[in-house]
Amino acid sequence: MAPRKRRRIGRVSRKRVQRPAFRPMHAAKGELYRFEMGSRPASKLTETKAVFLGTMKARAAPAGGRPPRAVNRTCRDSRRAMRRKRSMGARGTGMQDALKAQTGTARTPTGARAEAVDTAAQTAPSASAQRAPRAATPRAPKSQRASSGRHGTIGEVDGIRITSARRVIDVASGTRKLDLVRYYARAAPWLLPQLRDRPVSLVRAPHGVDGEVFFQRHSARSPIPEVTQHEGLDPGHLPLITIDTREALVHVVQMDTIELHTWNAVVADIEVPDRVVFDLDPDPVLGWDRMIEAAQLTRTMLGELGLESFCKTSGGKGLHIVVPLVPGASWDDAKAFARAVAQRLASGWPTQFTATMGPEHRKKKIFVDYLRNVRGASTAVAYGVRARPGMGISVPIAWDELADTTGGAQWTLANIDARLAHVKRSDPWARYARVRQSISSELTLRLEEGGA
Repeated sequence: MAPRKRRRIGRVSRKRVQRPAFRPMHAAKGELYRFEMGSRPASKLTETKAVFLGTMKARAAPAGGRPPRAVNRTCRDSRRAMRRKRSMGARGTGMQDALKAQTGTARTPTGARAEAVDTAAQTAPSASAQRAPRAATPRAPKSQRASSGRHGTIGEVDGIRITSARRVIDVASGTRKLDLVRYYARAAPWLLPQLRDRPVSLVRAPHGVDGEVFFQRHSARSPIPEVTQHEGLDPGHLPLITIDTREALVHVVQMDTIELHTWNAVVADIEVPDRVVFDLDPDPVLGWDRMIEAAQLTRTMLGELGLESFCKTSGGKGLHIVVPLVPGASWDDAKAFARAVAQRLASGWPTQFTATMGPEHRKKKIFVDYLRNVRGASTAVAYGVRARPGMGISVPIAWDELADTTGGAQWTLANIDARLAHVKRSDPWARYARVRQSISSELTLRLEEGGA
């Protein structure tokens, strides 16, 4: 085989050539462009490529009409692919013929193969005839179905769409948003009597308890569905809101609410509180036995004043002591009475209680927070979840159960159902709505003077 001759390529002149002139036919950015290239001696005009975003590039073919470099490269690659394909086909045919010769069989002509294929196609049953019909699968009810959303599965509770249902809102317990919504829906029979007609503040955590948490006291510019709005109750602010139905409760939790805090008054008589709340907040170094003793001392003092009180866990570190009242005293009267009780406890048992806010005053003591009793202040609702790691729940207890408690967050989403079943059989706050008692300025003065 004769050696392949190499084509000699002459040296390319480095003489600078004048650049061609471009004349745009369209000038709107983002459109297709086409340009005419100025002619020059010994050159051939070629149609330029259509480009986007104002990139104006054109190529001129050199003398002789040779195609541009990009087109040349594409043609070269195509020719190589065709040669490789023909080479592989010829190589496979030769090997097949040799194999047939060794085994004594001849190749089947192409026409015969085509006839055989046609015959097989006529005699073989179709794929659709061989496939068995698919059994009908019953669909789940709409309320139980879920679909994949952008941030997780989208679920439904009571026919209300729950977005990001699988998002974990508490890493410590593995609680998902859907778990929280389902709990609030189950606990609605016990929660709604505590929520109905009371202004409520929301603690919302769009990124879970470990993310940013914010406190919402008033309605937003885009109201939450089913929530009742009350104009004019808080002048100079957006309407206050109440949660009066199960649907409203589910909608509120769907909007990333974890905690619910209620006022000490109802909307019908917003200027007259109907309860006083004492939040016993301990130094974290104290044991729970000190909390039990503090709650019992508080109950005893209130009993000496002729007031019946009720206890619940806070869902956090402490306990809440609630004193129901017949509406009559003002907000100032309620605050003065609560402050007098806290100061009396602090003076009577100075090693156990403090009535002064601040961690430096609470060292190895229990802070009696009486500031829950001013207008606009609120307290975590009974049976409400707290936005803290572990997601404890504030649960009412009977006084004879206090000694058996183990902490303010004893009940969580993991064990609350057993407690709800117990409450259904025996409500520890069954007497709450039947209590008729009140406070007065004389009672407050007697406490301030040191009498009981």
